[in-house]
Amino acid sequence: MTSLAVANPGSLIQSVDWVAIAPPLIAALAALAVLVTDLFLPARHKRWLGRLTAGGLALALISLLPLTGGSPRATFCAQNVTGATDNAGCSYVADHFALVFQLLALGGALIAALLSAHTVDNEKLPGGEYWFLLLSSATGAALLPASRDLATLVIALEVASLPAFALVALRRDGRGAEAALKFFLSSVTATAVMLLGVGFVYAASGSLHLGAVATGLEHAPAQLKPLAEAGAVLTLAGFAFKVAAVPFHFWVPDTYTGAPLPVAGYLSVVGKAAGLAGLALVTTIAFRPYAHTWGLVLAVLAAVTMTVGNVGALRQRFDTRYSAVRLLAWSSVGQAGYLLVPLAAAGYAPTATDPLGATAAYALIYGVVNLGAFGVVAAVGRRAGTSVDDFRGLFARRRWTALALAFFLLCLAGLPPGVIGLFGKVVVFRAAVDAGLGWLAVVMAVNVVVALYYYLLWTARLFTPAEEGAQGAEGAKGVVTPVGQDAERRLPASLTATLGLTASVAVVLSAAPQLVLQVVGGTLF
Repeated sequence: MTSLAVANPGSLIQSVDWVAIAPPLIAALAALAVLVTDLFLPARHKRWLGRLTAGGLALALISLLPLTGGSPRATFCAQNVTGATDNAGCSYVADHFALVFQLLALGGALIAALLSAHTVDNEKLPGGEYWFLLLSSATGAALLPASRDLATLVIALEVASLPAFALVALRRDGRGAEAALKFFLSSVTATAVMLLGVGFVYAASGSLHLGAVATGLEHAPAQLKPLAEAGAVLTLAGFAFKVAAVPFHFWVPDTYTGAPLPVAGYLSVVGKAAGLAGLALVTTIAFRPYAHTWGLVLAVLAAVTMTVGNVGALRQRFDTRYSAVRLLAWSSVGQAGYLLVPLAAAGYAPTATDPLGATAAYALIYGVVNLGAFGVVAAVGRRAGTSVDDFRGLFARRRWTALALAFFLLCLAGLPPGVIGLFGKVVVFRAAVDAGLGWLAVVMAVNVVVALYYYLLWTARLFTPAEEGAQGAEGAKGVVTPVGQDAERRLPASLTATLGLTASVAVVLSAAPQLVLQVVGGTLF
């Protein structure tokens, strides 16, 4: 009889580091709590679901604090992984890189939840489903930066993406269904391509752990080299879709326009952060043997993405319905190009992690100010689709709201007093120049100048006197109100909290940019 006993059965049993996995775990438990509570909560008390969601996300953010000091914490580790060093054989690693992007994912989800409170009530969205889907997506976005094997990366990415399809479709009209369908079909195609690439990479390297994949690809037999290279290209294409890089950007304007506004803001920040984190992990760790190849590919991708995004924003008419959201959508495509620049530089740097601090810092800056801009659009266009021209004379009607939007737009443009936006672009410029990508720095400089036009033109609208007889946003029952008057003088508390939080963080970071320097100077891996 063959004995199935092992010499040391205790080695097969691992303890789970609950502190390390607390951020995504708390978000997941909050999602389940919301789903169960919704079954028993009377309709008149459904607003408490939004508060429960915000509380769960706040608790998940607090759980990051015990992880900030000391060495990285890892769990779900495999024994004797080929090529594994330190935590390379672990599927979950809570290092500096993971913490920064978990902060962005959970913080962005919290701001989106605050922004959603009024939208859920005003648009009669199903509250239980909405909050459950938002928390589920945030769970995947928080899990992804700590994932260190290809299987966990794919699962985390899909957990972040699948609820987002339903969130887009929750608006029960033709636009919402069309936007969700475009988003779903394009995302499923990208996922299928990425899974095919992961399969090729696994066949060539013999492992799923990122560190072991790099070792396997470096020593792969010559006959497997084409398979490995094809797998790397297909995997990168899948993540490029999640970042909304050209040519995988076509879904962005229509999806953002058809989705509830907080969902559009969530996708522009948290969805993009998840894709960016995954792209950074597979390139700098798993595909390190092909660094110069993917470095050049990402550099070209960054240049094309920022150019197409800014040109699309320039072509956007300011007087059309939903033009404010479409302008932010094209702007987010351009910003994705800037975010890709340090990743491209990582392919040429002696140590791949050096330029990643620039990506992390810029992602944090972009996340705060972009969600703030979506918050102002939600405040101004609470009743109907909002065009950029609807912001004409906003300073005369809502002074602090106009000043907040002006500050957010100047941060996105990189102009004072939005010092933090300027600082972020300088950091990205420096990453490109230090890596010897001078041509990419020139392309970025040209695009920054181009973007100044539409950002400043929108800012000027805020302080331009409204035209006589100008018409504002359509009322809830089809009644058109003049833009010189406010149907509601006071903003809902949730919108006020969103604008106050994002504006305060942006101002603090502009006054003390050294807070971001700590992210740039830190060792991410």
